[in-house]
Amino acid sequence: MKQVFTKVLLASGLVMGLTAGAAQAQNATTPDIKRGETLFTQGDVQRGILACVACHGQAGTSAIAMYPHLAGMPAGYIVSQLKNFQVAEGADRSARMNIDGSPTAMAPIVAKMTEQDMNDLAAYISKQKLSKPAFAQHAADIEFVHRGREIWRAGIPERHVPACASCHGAEGQGMPEQFPFLSGQHPEYILSQLHSFAEGARTHGGAENMMGTIANRMSNADMKAVADYAAGIR
Repeated sequence: MKQVFTKVLLASGLVMGLTAGAAQAQNATTPDIKRGETLFTQGDVQRGILACVACHGQAGTSAIAMYPHLAGMPAGYIVSQLKNFQVAEGADRSARMNIDGSPTAMAPIVAKMTEQDMNDLAAYISKQKLSKPAFAQHAADIEFVHRGREIWRAGIPERHVPACASCHGAEGQGMPEQFPFLSGQHPEYILSQLHSFAEGARTHGGAENMMGTIANRMSNADMKAVADYAAGIR
């Protein structure tokens, strides 16, 4: 009887241990929106994590064209991009670099982040609303607008460039967790990222770096037209 009782205790202890372990694992990855807000607005100076608000603006609405709006981006997409700034194990560079091959300003910040930090930040960012979206800057130039719309809707068939809308949506709202929204994004930022893909500074653009291939087939004029058009889509 004593042996049976001992076995029951051991089994109960094992189940409780497994349950506690599972709960801890879940707690370790469950996003904490309030903590994400603190990281976004205040950073963590002791760990070298600067406040995101300094560049990306209040609640993720950026007032500076070289820094993207983040408000409302899907959480999974935010996490994947933060990881792209880190140097993966076995790699000698990250998947997102400056065009000259140097690390971006994000690199030293994200290098200090844990998986929990990223999940918390992403949870907070994804719940924000873009309060001041950017607009097309050349809406009065009919030919310019037409070219941008043409590339967005139909691509450039003769150069095997697919329609941007096929991944980023007819109204530029993107595809949750995979492709970012571009509607209301700064056109200057969109253009700079197309150049980064074309130059190989960004190597994570979909399967086999699809965006790198696409951007390489576009002229600078094409990039400018579609970047401006994308910003103005609603």
